[in-house]
This record gives sequence, structure tokens and C-alpha cells, in this order.
Amino acid sequence: MRPRTVELGLLILATIITGAAYGLTSLGRAGSLPANIIPFLGVVVLMLFSAHVVIRRLAPHADGLLFPLAALLNGLGYAFIARLDPALADSQSAWTLVGLVGFTATLMLFRDVGRLAPYRYTLAVVGVILLLLPLVPGLGVQLNGARIWLRVGPFSIQPGEFAKIVLAAFLAGYLVDKRELLAISTRRIGPLHLPDVKHFGPLLLAWGVALIVMVAERDLGSSLLFFTLFVVMVYVATGRTAYVLTGLSLFAVGSVVSHELFGHVRTRVDIWIDPFADPKGSGFQIVEAAFALADGGLTGTGLGLGTPGKIPFAETDMIFAAIGEELGLVGATAILATFLLFVGAGFRVATQASSLFEKLFAVGLTSLLGFQAFVIIGGVLRVLPLTGVTLPFVSYGGSSLISNYIVLALLIRISDRSNQPAVETSSGGRADRQAVHS
Repeated sequence: MRPRTVELGLLILATIITGAAYGLTSLGRAGSLPANIIPFLGVVVLMLFSAHVVIRRLAPHADGLLFPLAALLNGLGYAFIARLDPALADSQSAWTLVGLVGFTATLMLFRDVGRLAPYRYTLAVVGVILLLLPLVPGLGVQLNGARIWLRVGPFSIQPGEFAKIVLAAFLAGYLVDKRELLAISTRRIGPLHLPDVKHFGPLLLAWGVALIVMVAERDLGSSLLFFTLFVVMVYVATGRTAYVLTGLSLFAVGSVVSHELFGHVRTRVDIWIDPFADPKGSGFQIVEAAFALADGGLTGTGLGLGTPGKIPFAETDMIFAAIGEELGLVGATAILATFLLFVGAGFRVATQASSLFEKLFAVGLTSLLGFQAFVIIGGVLRVLPLTGVTLPFVSYGGSSLISNYIVLALLIRISDRSNQPAVETSSGGRADRQAVHS
């Protein structure tokens, strides 16, 4: 079956699920269907199927799973945001539209993602500037304890969300050139066979910038995601376990030092270990999330029938707890399965990529989304300290949603190029990867 046909069928299913969730939350809360249910479904259909037409025209050979999975997560997230705060739901719908515009623009502008490779050092500079921009006096603002925002008129923008994409492109380009040098062993320390120390430069840079982000911006989540991106991509490029062990050691040392020196890091760890030590204060959010998940049980309280509004910042940090309360273990597992399918599709795109740069870039982009989901869900479930990152496509947040749709577009572009069939040229030879449009 053609990928666009699969995509269309799955989009119809995602639309039905989104509309049903939106209607059921209103029934559970108010006992009646929302008055705007028909216009809402019309807008959902218009946005999703317009994007489908764009993919059909600009990336006809791309994987057919990626966009429907993202649409399902986005739709369910919107239904829960509308259930928690209707005013934020209006903003989220606007950000979804902007995200889809960014998705379309990315597909139009980046017909060949591999052309980014020669600009790797320029991308590195841009990425670091974006990541550290909130620290500039007069530009950055501190919200909810983290200095990760820029205020632009009435809007707040989180440049770090876009920095991670840019830095993934830089690292992919760097590793294309340096992977052979990085894979050569020149010395041995205990059981580890290590390359020359100078080739650890990117990891040391990543470690330093990650510590700056963690300490100065008070953003543990972005720090962890940023460093994980570097370690995963270096490992995939070289296959050397030494880089993973070295990276983990560097991050462990930095984390221990930060825990001892900085109060906000220590507070995060303390409430992770025992949130009930201060259940009405610093541990209140985690405690309420735990109660919500317990109330949900196996099948949940039902859409619109729970009390997720008791959880602080439920629409951002804790939306997975809200889903777990009203949809139970079954619904929470379905969300996890959707992310696993998305990550699997992303890694399949990487394995099929037509160039090493595209392969590494796809690995980096997929790892960003997958590990971000793991970090926030792990924080809600107390597997990890709560870091405050958003659940991709699900949580409320404009910068996150736009950057996620850009990541999605880049994966779809890479998939399209790798799946384009070879065609015969007029001279009887073959022109590989030339697009065939029906």
C-alpha cells in the first residue's frame, strides 16, 4: 500500500479520536457536547488534511506513519488542554497552525537536507547563541524559576527549542568529517581503548555548555537533552562505547558538583527522592500527580470526570498525569506506545537515509523527541527528577510545538529523499534518487 494512502487512513482515524476526546471531555465535565464541536472538527480536518496535501505534493515518498502519529498526539493534547483551561486551548490551536506553517515552510525550503553539512561550524555558532541568548541582560526573562525565555512583545519564545535542532545539524556535519578519527584508538586506560584526547573536544564542549545551561538558566531538562544528543550521535557515528562511558562520567561529575553548589539543583533532587517531605510546598506538584495517577487506576476516571486541575502546571509539566488520571493505565500506555512507534519510524528513516549526514541528522532529531518524552514522563512517574520539559506535541507551549513540527518536517524530507525510486535516463543509464511524481 502506498505511504500516502496509509497516511490518509491514519489521519482519518486520528481525527475521529481527537473529535471523540474533545466531545467526551465536555460531556464528562458539563453533561453536554460543546457548542463548537462541528466547527472544531472542521478546523481539525482543514489543518490536518491541508498538511497531508502538502506532504503529497512536496514529499510523496516519505514514511506514512510519522505525520499521523504526531497529529494524534497533538489532537489528544489539545483535548486535555481544552479540558484544563479553555483559554490556553485557543492559544494552542493558534500555535498548532503556526507549527503547521513552519512544517510547510521547512518542506519547501529544505529540498535537500544534506546541503546543511558544509555550514556545520556556522550552525554550531548559531546553536550556541540561541541556547545562551536568554542569559543576555534585557533580552532574557525568568519564568517559573527558569531563565530560558525571550520576551518579544506580548509573546515569550524559548530559543533553546530551536537551538537543539541547529546543534543536531552541526554535530551530524562534524561527525561526517571526523568519525574515522574519533573511532581510532591511540591509548588505553584500564579496559577502555581511547582516541587522542583532542578528539574529545565536542564532548567537552557539550559538557561545558550543558553545565552553563543547568546552572545559569536553571534548566535541567534542556541541559540533559542537549548532552544526551551529543553522546548518542557520537556513539552512533563511531560505535565506540568509550564515548558513552566518558559522557556519562562527565555528566555525573557535573551533576554531583551542581547538586553540592546550587540550591535549585538540590531542591529538584530532594523532591524527587521524597516529595512527601514537603507535600504542601516544593513537593506539592509531584504529590498531586501521584494521587492523580493512583485515582486513574487501570481504565481511568473517564474523560472530564477527574480532577487534574488540582495539579500545578498540569497543561505543561504534568499533562501525562492528567491523561493517566482520566484514561488510566490503558490510556497512558497508549500514549507511550504512540511515542515508541514515532521513535521507531524515526530510526527507520535514519537506517534508510541516502547519505551519512542525513542518517546522523535523523538519529539526532529522533533521539531529541524520544528522550524528551522519556525525561518528562520519567519525571511524572518519579523515575527521574522532574525537569520541566514539555511532552512533545502533547503539552501546551508554542516554541515546543513549532520546533517539534520542524523536526517532523525534516524527518519527512529525509525519508522522502531516501525512498525516491531510481529512474532510467534518456541515455539508458540510471539517475538515482530522482523524484517520480504521479
